[in-house]
Amino acid sequence: MKKFAIFGVSGFGREVLPLLRRQLQAEQEPWELVFVDDNPPASHANGQRVLTYAQWMAEPATSRHINIAIANSGVREKLAARCESDGVQFVTVKGANVVELDAIEMGPGATLCSFVNLTSNIRVGKHFHANIYSYVAHDCVIGDFVTFAPGVQCNGNVVIEDHAYIGTGAILRQGEPGAPLVIGRGAIVGMGAVVTKGVAAGTTVVGNPARPMERRSN
Repeated sequence: MKKFAIFGVSGFGREVLPLLRRQLQAEQEPWELVFVDDNPPASHANGQRVLTYAQWMAEPATSRHINIAIANSGVREKLAARCESDGVQFVTVKGANVVELDAIEMGPGATLCSFVNLTSNIRVGKHFHANIYSYVAHDCVIGDFVTFAPGVQCNGNVVIEDHAYIGTGAILRQGEPGAPLVIGRGAIVGMGAVVTKGVAAGTTVVGNPARPMERRSN
């Protein structure tokens, strides 16, 4: 039997569950879908078993496939390394109404939630999360372990480096051919921010237009 799992039984994991369950209806051989969590809150969630990673790995399987539904990109990377070292394959999950147009390269383990739209000539790295109603327009490059919260508007000619987080409803202005708008590695774009210029690595920006968040002194 093919064993499928969603790593993480948090709210996002439970949102991913029905998307993957629908995908698996097309599988030709027997399969089982469970949640995997290092600290299971209960034995079952949303009608599926919840196992520790060790328990899941101990069960017999013809092959193992997992989607990592963990918002924290650093944790997501560590879990991906653990799974890869154990020979677990990564499954990309897509909502039934996701739109993908032309010339899109997608790394393994992505999660594209309902109403996500990717247009054309887009390259996406490993374990990308695009939450509901997000879009990526033409000629964008998205790195590894990038997270889009709901409703992100990523316009054309944007480069988003590894581990960046783009908050709910944020708007990334369109860049220019040969001069893309760049969101640096590990940057955080706050909820509703309107980004009109590049964001340095590790920086948090908020507001309209987006500016680095000021640190309050004690």
